[in-house]
Order: sequence, then structure tokens, then C-alpha cells
Amino acid sequence: MAAPQIIWFRQDLRLRDQAALLAAAAAGPVLPLFVLDESRIVRAAGGASRWWLHHSLAALDASLRALGGGLLLLRGPAAELIPKLVADTGADAVHAIRLSEPWWPLIEREIPRLQLHEGNSLVPAGLLRTKAGDRFRVFTPFWRAMQGWGPPPRPLPAPARLTFAPLPAGDRLVDWSLLPRAPDWSGGFSGWQPGEAGAQRRLADFLDKAGDYGERRNYPGEEATSRLSPHLHFGEISPADAWHAVEPQKGSAPWLRQLAWRDFALETLEQYPKSASRPHRPEFAHMPWTDVSSGEGRALLRAWQRGRTGYPLVDAGMRQLWASGWMHNRVRMVAASFLVKHLMIDWREGERWFWDTLLDADLANNAMGWQWVTGSGVDSAPYYRIFSPEGQAEKFDAQAYIRHWVPEFGRSDYPAPLVEHRLARERALAAHAALKG
Repeated sequence: MAAPQIIWFRQDLRLRDQAALLAAAAAGPVLPLFVLDESRIVRAAGGASRWWLHHSLAALDASLRALGGGLLLLRGPAAELIPKLVADTGADAVHAIRLSEPWWPLIEREIPRLQLHEGNSLVPAGLLRTKAGDRFRVFTPFWRAMQGWGPPPRPLPAPARLTFAPLPAGDRLVDWSLLPRAPDWSGGFSGWQPGEAGAQRRLADFLDKAGDYGERRNYPGEEATSRLSPHLHFGEISPADAWHAVEPQKGSAPWLRQLAWRDFALETLEQYPKSASRPHRPEFAHMPWTDVSSGEGRALLRAWQRGRTGYPLVDAGMRQLWASGWMHNRVRMVAASFLVKHLMIDWREGERWFWDTLLDADLANNAMGWQWVTGSGVDSAPYYRIFSPEGQAEKFDAQAYIRHWVPEFGRSDYPAPLVEHRLARERALAAHAALKG
């Protein structure tokens, strides 16, 4: 028998359009592997992401078992566990999809016989270049270059059969304690179906709405978005698969452009590996942020996290996030702007909260989104763009959305606004002007 081929699943938990799996299967019997690496060089997943990961791994294992195999689970530093597994099994190669998070190259250089394959983006990060040969830092020319490059390759079907290598002893998923206990706060996640089948079902549901996406995507009270973001982050569907399913739909261009923003986020992360902790524009390192370590500043942060700011659209979004693990993108921008510019709280506090509470928490997208709102990113909204929560609620007809998530709005038990919009705007603009002056 040929030597085993390890397929190292990471954020690519699927069998369809899985280049690493197909390469491994073509070379010999496959040994599917997932390593839960929570070592000091890896940013541990937040609570909501851990819930999703548990169910996604269970779904992947079930798919592999249906083909006669299974998924080997190991917990610990991948840079130590995988070389040992290669030695113990005599594996000929380790196959994986290339990823962009900054910790992966540090781990990958310790993995013997590693073969990386593309499949996490529409175009491999770093491939598109400006006319001067530089990497892109502005989305619009990046998007034009992507359009000039052409569509991604057609998705490849999942293998109908696989030959598996013997599966060594590993961990039990239940012993990883990824699901919340005492209390179980995940009751509102029941509308989600993690796993490849759930991703395909979500995609199919969106196809009839794709043509209206450009016009209706900003209305939080409507089901106009795809909600594919958690599935894309965990790689339960490839971006190429999503692209080719949506592209034939009339009016699909606005959604395809948003999918390209995901590629741009990966491109940006590779250029700025510390995007979640360091502003791209250095002057923002000197912004006089509110001290949230104690006292009033801490109370302001907690009020924002709990959806008790006195601004109904912000509060609705934050409560939707806590209950369902997801927030409408328009409301994400309003809630983020409120934290950074109304409360003058460091954007990194918000990034960390989203990282812990979002089912689709993704380092590249989350960091880029927060830096975009703050105005500290290389291609971001200017700092003086300060959303009026009340104006946004009116413009995008959010009344039903607010009534659903903030039923006490209009009653005496709803809190008064933490700050007055005009005064908060003037304070934020003055602080930014001082940075430049």
C-alpha cells in the first residue's frame, strides 16, 4: 500500500472543492486530521466560534465516516503533533489549504513534507499587483485587477469515494468542551446549521434573493443578505463555489463585489499581520481613547456590550449579536462607529468583543472592518464619517428590527442616551484634528 497522505483540515472544513483533499487522495490513502492548536502563537477562538467549530467538526467527521473513514482529532501545538504523526504513520506528505493568518507560517515551517494548495480565496493573496509591481492597499483598483484576472476556477466536486489510512487513536470531540456550559448561552444559535450541508443550503436559499441584494442589503429588518459569512470563515464552502453559484443570477454584481472584499481583507492581513492590534495609520496610536479599565469608562463599554446605550439601533444590533452570534452588516458599522466615535473607546475593545461573540469571527475581516470604521486602515472611511444612529435607523427603515430586539423602547425602563450625538461628534472631530495638528 502507498504511504499515507495526511490532509490537515484547518479553516477548510469541507469535501467539495477541496484541493488539498483531492491532491492527497490522488497520491495514496488519506488520513484526515484536525488539530486544535491553542498555543501562545495562535489566537484562540472566541466562545461563539468554538460553538460553531464543534458542530462543523462533527459534520465533517460524519461525512468522512459515510465514505468509510473518519477525522483524527488532536489537541496541542500543531508544530509538535504533526511531525510526530508523520513519523509514527510514515506519511509521505501533509496536504493543507494555504491560509493568511500570521501564525500559520510560523507553524508551517515546522511541518515536514507539507504541500500547500489554494482554495481559501478567489485569487491567491499576493498574486494581483499594481502596475508598479506592488501589492494593493486600496480596494477599488484591487477589484478592477480581480475582474481583469477573470473568474475563479470552477469548483471541483467532492470525491465519490476515498481510500483511508488506518486512523490512530485521537481525542473525542466532546472532551474539548467547545460548547458552552453553566450557563449554555447558545440557545439563540438554533437557526444556524454549521457544516458543509448547512453552507450549501444557505447558499441555495440566497440565490432567489441575490438579484435584490444591491438594493436591499442595508435594511436590517429584511432577510436580504446571504449569511454565508460563518460558512466561508470555516471553509465549509469555498469562495469559488459561492461565486459560480451566485454569478449567473441577474443583479449579482454587488454581492460578488462584497465577496471580493473578503479577498482584499486577506490581502491586507498579509501586508499588516498585526491588523487586530496596531492601527495601519500610525497617528491613531496617539488617539486619546477613553480609559475602560474601571469607573465610568468601564461602565460605558459594558453598556455598549449589553445593548444599553439609549440608541435603539445600536442596542438592537448588540442584542442581536449576543443572542444569535451574528449582526447585520449595516448595524455592525453603526454600532462600531458609536463605540469609537461617540464613546471614544479604543476600536480594539470592540474588535475583541466581536471576536468573542461573532460566529463569523475572522481575523482579516474583523480587523479590517474595525479599522475601516475607525479611519485607521489603509483603505478606510475617513474619521469624520460619524454615523448618526437615529438617522441610519430612519434611512434604512429599521423600526421593525428595533422593536424585535429592543421591545422596551419607548417605555420608562429603556435607558437614556449615554451621550448626545452632536456633542459626541464634535468631541471626536476635535480629538482627530489634534492628532493632525
